[in-house]
Amino acid sequence: MSKIAKIYDKLMAGQSDGNFSFDDLRYLLERLGYDTRQRGSHLVAQKGMSFQNLQEKKGKAKPYQVAQVRDDLKKFNFKPE
Repeated sequence: MSKIAKIYDKLMAGQSDGNFSFDDLRYLLERLGYDTRQRGSHLVAQKGMSFQNLQEKKGKAKPYQVAQVRDDLKKFNFKPE
């Protein structure tokens, strides 16, 4: 199983939102084709109508933002190839 598939499966399982690496979330979004840019402490990721504004806290992604990303991936049916 590839790294991207492992990260995607972990995200979609929804059991570790409070312990999800910010770098892994960024990597996943970039590999799924999101355009990312850093604006201060915010990472802005956009793909089509999907738009995410994420912040890092001690190396981890904020749990509610992880849930928002998961909901968007389900809504727009974005999956790694």
